[in-house]
Amino acid sequence: MANPILALIISLFLPGIGTVYAGNIMKGIIIFIVALILGALATVFLLGIIAWILYVIVWLYGMYDAYTTASAT
Repeated sequence: MANPILALIISLFLPGIGTVYAGNIMKGIIIFIVALILGALATVFLLGIIAWILYVIVWLYGMYDAYTTASAT
C-alpha cells in the first residue's frame, strides 16, 4: 500500500514518478515524459510562456493523480 503523502512529495519534485510509486506505472511515465517535453519547450522564447503554463498544469495534475491513486489502493 502506497503512502499518499509520500506519493505527493515525490511528484512535487519529479512529476509522474509519484504516480509510478502509487502503482500506475504507464500513466506516471506518460506524465513524466510530457513534463520533460514541456520543460524543454519552456526554454524556447515564443513557446516558452505557453509551455510553462502547460507544464504547471501537468505538474499540478501529477501531484493530484499521485495522491488520489495512492489513496485508492
